[in-house]
Amino acid sequence: MDESAFHDARRAAVRHPCAFEKALLAGHGGCPRAARHAIAEREALSCTSPSAAARCARFHELLRRNAGFALGLKSVDAALPHAKHMKLQCGGLDGLHAALMREGRIDDVGDLVEAAFVLYGGLEALPYSEIMRAVAAFRVRRGR
Repeated sequence: MDESAFHDARRAAVRHPCAFEKALLAGHGGCPRAARHAIAEREALSCTSPSAAARCARFHELLRRNAGFALGLKSVDAALPHAKHMKLQCGGLDGLHAALMREGRIDDVGDLVEAAFVLYGGLEALPYSEIMRAVAAFRVRRGR
């Protein structure tokens, strides 16, 4: 299957894309709202809750806007290579987890983002300087 056919099939199968798909597929946390889809020998995740998908997508967007320095980007609008995308998603979740003073594994990304929204009165008010330290500190596993 060529790339354009794959993306068409993905759009048809995934109604509400998971904003933290790369992190979840890599095993860096979990979410009970994440539904797996097998598309042309690849996996995709969708969110079963439209409101959780929108909130996570907003958090991901705000992470991206604040991560320029942490990721060494000249422009926050530039396309990210896979390793930087992993650093953004995994480090961002780790930073949010730490900001909420939670311990252990991230078992519910949607709940984590919802708890941050409630605690800080909105996603814009999160301590992004603290979260960006976790993004900068995250190390992507090297290939073998």
